[in-house]
Parts: sequence; C-alpha cells; structure tokens
Amino acid sequence: MIERIVIIDNADPQCFYGVNNANMQLIKNLFPKLRISARGSVIRVIGEEHETAVFESKMKELSNYAERYNTLTEEVIIDIIKGEAPREQPTDNGVIIYGINGKPISGRTPNQKLLVDTFAQNDLTFALGPAGTGKTYIAIALAVRALKNRQARKIILSRPAVEAGEKLGFLPGDMKDKIDPYLQPLYDALEDMIPAVKLKEYMESKVIQIAPLAFMRGRTLNDAIIVLDEAQNTTVHQIKMFLTRLGMNAKMIITGDVTQIDLPRSTQSGLVQALKILEKVPGVGRVEFAKKDIVRHSLVQRIVEAYERHDAEEAERERQAREAAKEQEPPQQEQQP
Repeated sequence: MIERIVIIDNADPQCFYGVNNANMQLIKNLFPKLRISARGSVIRVIGEEHETAVFESKMKELSNYAERYNTLTEEVIIDIIKGEAPREQPTDNGVIIYGINGKPISGRTPNQKLLVDTFAQNDLTFALGPAGTGKTYIAIALAVRALKNRQARKIILSRPAVEAGEKLGFLPGDMKDKIDPYLQPLYDALEDMIPAVKLKEYMESKVIQIAPLAFMRGRTLNDAIIVLDEAQNTTVHQIKMFLTRLGMNAKMIITGDVTQIDLPRSTQSGLVQALKILEKVPGVGRVEFAKKDIVRHSLVQRIVEAYERHDAEEAERERQAREAAKEQEPPQQEQQP
C-alpha cells in the first residue's frame, strides 16, 4: 500500500468537485479499492501502486478537461476514467475560450472574428465601434485565453475614470470604492469567463489587475495582455503614456467609440489623435465595428440608429441656421477711396 498526493492546481475546485462534492463521490465509487480524501486542491489516495498510478493519471485528465472547458459532468468523468473519449466534448471550431459552465465564447460576427485574427498578427490592436458590438468582451476573452495557454503571465485591464455627471468626491467610500464603478464592466466580463474562486485567486495574486488609467504611469508591462477600454475618453498625454507602457512579450488592445467622447469640449481625445499618428506604423492593427455587429438586445441597434438619425438632423438644422444667418447679414459696403 502506498500513498500518492495529486494536486489539482489549475482547475476550479468547485467545477472539479461538483455541487456538494457530487463529482468527488462519483470518483470514489469508480475507484472502490482506493481510500481517497480531498481538501482544497490536494487529493490524497492510498492503495496498490498500480491503481494509485492510474488514479493520478485520470485525475490529471479530468483536471485538464475542467480547466479547459470550465465544466465537468458525470458523463465526462465516467468516459475519461473508463479510457474513452468524452462523448460530451465540445467542438473548438472558432471558440476563443469556454466560459462559466462550459459556455463557448467566440467571434459571432465577421468583425469580431477579424479582431481575433488581427490580435494574433499584431502587438497593438485598436477595436473601434459603437456600444454593444462586443469589442471589449472579445478583447478580454483573448486576454483570458492567452493567460490560460500560458502565452502571458498576467492581464492588465484599464479604463479612464472620466466623470459623467457625478463627481468622484461625492461617491461614498475610499478611493477603491470610488473607482470600482468605472471598472465594473471589466469585472462583469471576467466573471463570465473565469470561475469565481479562480478569479478571486487571480485578483489576489495580481495575475489579473484592474486599475484606472492614472495608475499605469511609470510601469513597464512585460509578459502581459493589456486592455484599455473606453479609450475615447483619454487625453492626448494619457494615451501616449499608456501606449509606452508596452513591454517585452506583451500585447495591447485598445477599445473605444469616437462618437461617445465624454471629455470637455476643449480637450482633444487621445484616441482620435493616436489613430491618425499610428495609422501606418507596422505592428499596429485596426478593426472597425459597425451597427451590424451589435450583439446585445436587438433594441440596442435601433437605439443607436435613432441617435444617429437625431445627430444627422441636428447637424442639418445647424447648417441651415448658419446659411440663413449669412443671408440676413447686410452686404458690406465698399470703402470710397
């Protein structure tokens, strides 16, 4: 009789063990000759050398499956332990990663798929377009995939904390409490893609870092995937500072919508300027999303179109008002010599 220790370090424990340890109980039933106990990510097994070796091998297979697909069903456990290919194995065709409960996350529109390809080919990628086109969601999915595939050691997510009608100082709590509402869309995307226990572990160990843009100054970001969201609200100096944080073995995705700039009218958007300056720089990719890429509720697309019509009508009225004002101006009299 020997004892082996198996470490389940990459798979989420809740996903691996199942609700109320149902998966672990099934595993114990499938290995009746072994004494098995589990605590956290550590599984101890006592039994004959050959059987414990088989057990260790099968646990590694189950752990890899759970890590990759974020799900582990009874059918998959039985198939793997019996040495058969899992009948429920998802297809990887076009899938970026598998989110919570095995939900496949992939590019659903041509431009979302183009963003996946552009990211693979460039170290800096701009993703531009209206709300609801999935540009931020796909960007974070690409970052999570790189982390899972060990192509990067950390993920840095950032946003400019631009005040839109409510001053930071009026919000309750300390600085983190004041800043977090601006970063909540980034948390929401991560919670869709990484199990809660694993996400908490990543956040506490700073493998995943979410911070406002101002906190990026002075850093060099190596071995990382860096995502800047809502970049249209950066100033010229802010986006230059951010772009120069790119370190070795790092990639950067910058998302924004140049039609939704919340900066004061007198302040130029750093994103607009950066797009002009970097237009022909090698290694810089650009994907422009349109209304047809909106993947939220169908009403969102109609809302965007309604606002575009309104803006066009306002611009036309202003143009007509300017022309009418010119016509009413008295002609300038020529000065007599």
